[in-house]
Amino acid sequence: MTDTERPDAGARDTAPGDHANHSHTRTDACAPAASARTVAEQLAIVLASVAPLPPVRVELDAARGLVLAEDVLTVTDTPPFDNSAMDGYAVIRSDLLSASPQNPITLPVVADLAAGTAENPRLVPGQVARIMTGAPIPDGANAVVPIEDTDQGIERVAIVRAPGAAAHVRRAGEDAHAGDRVLRAGSVLWPTRVAAAASAGTSSVLVHPAPRVAVISTGSELVTPGSPTRRGQIPDSNSFLLSAAVAEAGGIAVRIGAVPDDDDVLRALLDELAGSVDVIVLSGGVSVGAYDVVKAVLKPLGTVDFGPVKMQPGKPQGFGRWPATEQASGPLIFALPGNPVSAYVSFEVFVRPALQRLLGQPILNRRTVTATVVDGWRSPPGRAQYMPVIVTHRTDGTENGTLTEARPASRGGSGSHLVAGLAQASGLAIVPEDATHIRGGDLITVMLTS
Repeated sequence: MTDTERPDAGARDTAPGDHANHSHTRTDACAPAASARTVAEQLAIVLASVAPLPPVRVELDAARGLVLAEDVLTVTDTPPFDNSAMDGYAVIRSDLLSASPQNPITLPVVADLAAGTAENPRLVPGQVARIMTGAPIPDGANAVVPIEDTDQGIERVAIVRAPGAAAHVRRAGEDAHAGDRVLRAGSVLWPTRVAAAASAGTSSVLVHPAPRVAVISTGSELVTPGSPTRRGQIPDSNSFLLSAAVAEAGGIAVRIGAVPDDDDVLRALLDELAGSVDVIVLSGGVSVGAYDVVKAVLKPLGTVDFGPVKMQPGKPQGFGRWPATEQASGPLIFALPGNPVSAYVSFEVFVRPALQRLLGQPILNRRTVTATVVDGWRSPPGRAQYMPVIVTHRTDGTENGTLTEARPASRGGSGSHLVAGLAQASGLAIVPEDATHIRGGDLITVMLTS
């Protein structure tokens, strides 16, 4: 199969089916005579059109994984008062300097302070207060004796070890003072950072929201998985593949599923979606076939560009925007090939970085590693190849300790219809345009995808 084929899970991009309302005379921007862009050129065009979504304020419960659009400052000192780091007894240290297992010192317990209490009994020499972790240190006390160094008395307590200076006392402002910056704009709100914002006294934060992404598969041959099929029909896998990829990238996937090769149906659907989503991702119908519905609908708009990219798989690409209205700019549109591997590679190379930019993420690209090739393969000349590979690590007996290896995830290599092999892949090996033979033992760059 070639990149000009569309099958969602092994069918065709150009074979006839149940088609309606088509104009069969179309300019083909992906024809071989057209000028092809490099991957870097196509990605630059995409990213030049994308900016972080306008900030919104959300409650902390809804902020995980989003990117801060402003600094977070502490409202009060953190902690806001001196408090105990241990369960034990708040004491005046000078009372206990001679305490030891051989010379226990017994003192009266004049208060019992639990975490959250507002009580503040003032201790005078010769008195202690039982105290729990997190409870405020009472006035007059200057150390805490852990419960393990006592007989755990309630009315009177025997203490067998002298505490150190300010032992087990958390001082007010020890973590941060009021007005201190605890999180910078641009920080991703992972769980520990959500906790830091909460500790700073912040109940809501200004963030770049997650983009809403509509995912549509095109093709009259596509049916819902689990439905009965007749000859020529196959399950729609792309809408599930791409929706899961959107969610994994931090977006909110709106999976529409499959639509038939009908210009009017697709045009009406896109028009309806345009006001409610930030991005539309389509798969199929972007190549050289007579029934390429996506190009038929989008190319006449003049706002979506179609053209070949020097990559394999994923050569036919479309990118642009739905036309703007007076109320808002139109959503971004990515038109991807229909073969599942082509669609997935295209998503990873072009769509995912754009979603990261919309989210305000500081890092747009996947992590890469250098791996040693185990089983070699061939790559088409003049095109950057993205080979789904299985990445493994083994001890190599050297000082480095570990050898990272990569082997093709499928015997069929990077064939754009090989969904089962794609499921085994943990990365995409990136082969430069000028390389045609990848041999065992070669070093290669791998974009890690899992």
